[in-house]
Amino acid sequence: MKVSFKTLGCRLNEAELQTWATKVSHHGWSLAEPSSADVIVINTCAVTAEGARKSRQQIRRMHRDNTEAKLVVTGCYASLEPTEVENMLGVDLVVDNADKDTLAEQLLDRFDDSDDMPMMATEPGNYAMLNRSRERAFLKIQDGCRYRCTYCIVTVARGDERSQTIDDLVKQVNDIYAQGIHEIVLTGVHVGGYGTDLGTSLYELVEALLEQTEIPRIRFASVEPWDLPDHFFELFANSRLMPHMHLPLQSGADSVLRRMSRRCRQDSFRSIIERARGSHPDFNITTDIIVGFPGETDEEWQESLKYIEEIGFSHVHCFSYSDREGTKAARLPNKVSSEIKKHRMAELQEVAQRMRKAHLELQKGIQPVLWESAKQQLDDGLWVYNGYTPNFTRVQTKSDKDLSGQVIDTKIEWLADDLSCVIGSINEQLIANLRTPIVIKAL
Repeated sequence: MKVSFKTLGCRLNEAELQTWATKVSHHGWSLAEPSSADVIVINTCAVTAEGARKSRQQIRRMHRDNTEAKLVVTGCYASLEPTEVENMLGVDLVVDNADKDTLAEQLLDRFDDSDDMPMMATEPGNYAMLNRSRERAFLKIQDGCRYRCTYCIVTVARGDERSQTIDDLVKQVNDIYAQGIHEIVLTGVHVGGYGTDLGTSLYELVEALLEQTEIPRIRFASVEPWDLPDHFFELFANSRLMPHMHLPLQSGADSVLRRMSRRCRQDSFRSIIERARGSHPDFNITTDIIVGFPGETDEEWQESLKYIEEIGFSHVHCFSYSDREGTKAARLPNKVSSEIKKHRMAELQEVAQRMRKAHLELQKGIQPVLWESAKQQLDDGLWVYNGYTPNFTRVQTKSDKDLSGQVIDTKIEWLADDLSCVIGSINEQLIANLRTPIVIKAL
């Protein structure tokens, strides 16, 4: 499912959107523009008559521009005038402010189709956890893919691999840094295959970025693991290269991987993980898993589940398989039933939660966190900040100071109840002892 979130009014409304987006993305939903969304959520305002008028105008515009989308309205205007909103053309669901904490769950319960595999799941390079922010920029280093995984239509549509030159990318990174952005994420359809059309490689690109730019943090989005050379992880000896990679596994059973036409098998993937973790003590691995691929037997599923837990990922983006017209997998026999896929999804989510908790427990202590712009102000006047450690563990804290864009040594103390992040504290001593005292301008 594709969802679009729109808001009017205060910072609190904006903060709520981020919370909902995070929750639904963990269930495989992707964010989209309103014109292409399956579900549109509008967080309304009614602090003034003008705010209410703009809210009504927004609801009508969203329905007019995308009549097929399910329209969900919440916020102050929806709470003050629920009957009026319910009677507006196109509105499918009204959520009172009192029920906002469960809005994401209501979306999933009412509109989620468990057999719908989100487009982002078959777009190499897409990773739901990596969201754009004022502190982070995405850099597309290549397009296209020479491989043809049987479930993926995107590589067919994208065509042959085409890479940007190292010189062009170095210039772009320096331009990004000059704008005040201190973290880049290298993205593409097949990032691991960068440079095959130019006679170079991802290793050489990263070397050049480390040598010819000064941007403090370099990350990867999703990277298909099979093209990485054995010595690739030696690059992570440089602290500017963040020790986290999203390496899509898709299944932990070799027989299923063969039907998917994946280039990795259990042994080769395990070897890659061992090299990654050997390069840095806190290296964080996240992954994708397709549940219920055609022909997946109970024995294959149990084999896959055991292997996934054996490897140990901090986050698993799991989704049910659904046919995509034009792919080889759509023509494969022995489709798995919706009931079985739901059961397997529940099993995988239970395993994923255990692995995530184990990962978060290991993050306690003092770590450098890049703090993003504040999203919410509390009644006591403190601002709520979200940030990320080098290995892409999300941290949340409260402060009356502006932490935006700063890398600050933060004491991580406990886990959030919903395991969405770890909670950190920043005291005067830590603020005075910035590991990298960087303050960037808001763009």
